[in-house]
Amino acid sequence: MAYIGREPQVGNFQVCDAISVVNGQAAYTMQVSSVNVSPETANHMLVSLNGVLQAPTSSYTVSGSTITFASNLVTGDVINFIHILGSVLDLGVPSDSTVSLAKLTATGTKNSTTFLRGDNTFAAPSGGGKVLQVQNMTTTTNTDTTSTSFVATGLTDTITPSATDSKILIMATGNLLSTGTNIFVEATIAKGGTNLGASDGMVGVQTPAGDVHSPFSIIYLDSPSSTSSLTYDVRIKSESGGTTVKFNNGNRKASLTLIEIGA
Repeated sequence: MAYIGREPQVGNFQVCDAISVVNGQAAYTMQVSSVNVSPETANHMLVSLNGVLQAPTSSYTVSGSTITFASNLVTGDVINFIHILGSVLDLGVPSDSTVSLAKLTATGTKNSTTFLRGDNTFAAPSGGGKVLQVQNMTTTTNTDTTSTSFVATGLTDTITPSATDSKILIMATGNLLSTGTNIFVEATIAKGGTNLGASDGMVGVQTPAGDVHSPFSIIYLDSPSSTSSLTYDVRIKSESGGTTVKFNNGNRKASLTLIEIGA
């Protein structure tokens, strides 16, 4: 990593070479092995003069590799030692498994269900498209109708979303048949009795002549914005009044699957 100025010494403890006192002189050059050294600040040092530890900044100051005592030293004074501590506030790289959650300053709840975000806060995962629950219903019951308005088939299921921003993925399968030739049969998904598709439904099948079953499937993503119990069901209608259309004729298996998707 690049630094402006000197790179801090992390835990680089050094003992300066012995310094001879000059009568009437306050400033001295600090060296280690005859090479000038520059402490981070006066607070990153231990200095003993005449057997007494000196107070940083008041008893001495530091500028580069020069230490300057508050007053001129005189013959007989002894600089016992100068220890340079390095950058004592920089811990460097901590050992594995040594930093606990309590040591982190991030806000929010710190537990096994949250993660640390880039803004230094703990938050629970938002879901990110995860499947939160699945409801499935199958039936072999058939439904006949001549109505040109949608009628319920009995293929129905409920789901209660866990959050208002969840979506419900709906998948329905079955088969359609009519007693007439080339009759158009509509199928749709309703929520709470209300058609989720257009007025003509979500899927349309033009049944051919004869007793031929036409399979269909519907996939629809609903955004209910609710945490209440929701009922979805499959409905059918005929485009030609008086013509009987059949859902699941022959007691074949039809299915309805509701999947909650987290936001």
